[in-house]
Amino acid sequence: MMRTLALVMALTALGWTAPAVPLAAQGGEKYTARLGWVPISGADRANVTGKGSATATLSGSMLTIAGTFEGLAAPATLARLHRGIAKGARGPEVTDLTITKAVAGTISGTVKMTPDLIDYLRQGRLYIQVHSEKGVAPDGSNLWGWLLR
Repeated sequence: MMRTLALVMALTALGWTAPAVPLAAQGGEKYTARLGWVPISGADRANVTGKGSATATLSGSMLTIAGTFEGLAAPATLARLHRGIAKGARGPEVTDLTITKAVAGTISGTVKMTPDLIDYLRQGRLYIQVHSEKGVAPDGSNLWGWLLR
């Protein structure tokens, strides 16, 4: 009986502390992006179609990105992670991501982050940009999505 009581007490204590361990072990900050086209007018409007989404997890200095897209007017040509000059403002590329070269598919990548890039991420200044064969000139950009918590 005493042994059973000790076991129950030990398991109860573990039950109260165990949930904290997986959360800490999982670590990582989670971010999401909704990929959509920027409203435009003129001849390019018919070619800028589609939608998608992506998630990103920051673990230590590694950012892992996974996403999907669909509905492009022409096959995707590339995807890139960019650093905005301000939150919501476009800016230079950081690195290329892997993308399915089709009108629907996946986006993925792992990026070694510098302290500056981690700050940009936490400030909402990193975004994913998808390019396609019929995207907006001069670079064929088609979908954009900001990584936000």
